[in-house]
Amino acid sequence: MRFVSISTPQALHRRSYTHPIMGGRQRIVIAKPGLDGHDRGAKVVARALRDGGHEVIYTGLRRTPEQIVRTVMDEDARFVGLSSLSGAHSHLFPKICKLLKESGLNDVVVFGGGIIPESDRPPLYSAGVRAIFGPGTPSTEILDFVEEASSRDCGVGSGNGWFWGE
Repeated sequence: MRFVSISTPQALHRRSYTHPIMGGRQRIVIAKPGLDGHDRGAKVVARALRDGGHEVIYTGLRRTPEQIVRTVMDEDARFVGLSSLSGAHSHLFPKICKLLKESGLNDVVVFGGGIIPESDRPPLYSAGVRAIFGPGTPSTEILDFVEEASSRDCGVGSGNGWFWGE
């Protein structure tokens, strides 16, 4: 008998690239990975996305990468926004991207926000993060990103290399 751990994402369902609904309502998970306890920015982004017409699922504070991927899977989300102010983005964001790919969620678009130095961004883009927004980013820019990304095949597993601002 084989047991499946609930806390570790399994490739329970594989989905191919989901054809986008340009300008349509998207399901977006906003998550705070790691031990970072500051969530004001994540809540502001969640509210802006909701006010922009999207369905937003906020995971709360201190989630593990496995919990975040499980939430994306359970909610059948098309986007996941990760917020990090603790400096752990270089480890946590790529781990979440890897777990999404391993779980067959290649069409999920990953974006990040927080205090992320310019020098740390190229490896995050290489891992599959499609946008990084720093403090003070206008909410309209994030909404523009979601609209643009929803019209592209740019999920974490697409391998096309596109990212916002390129």
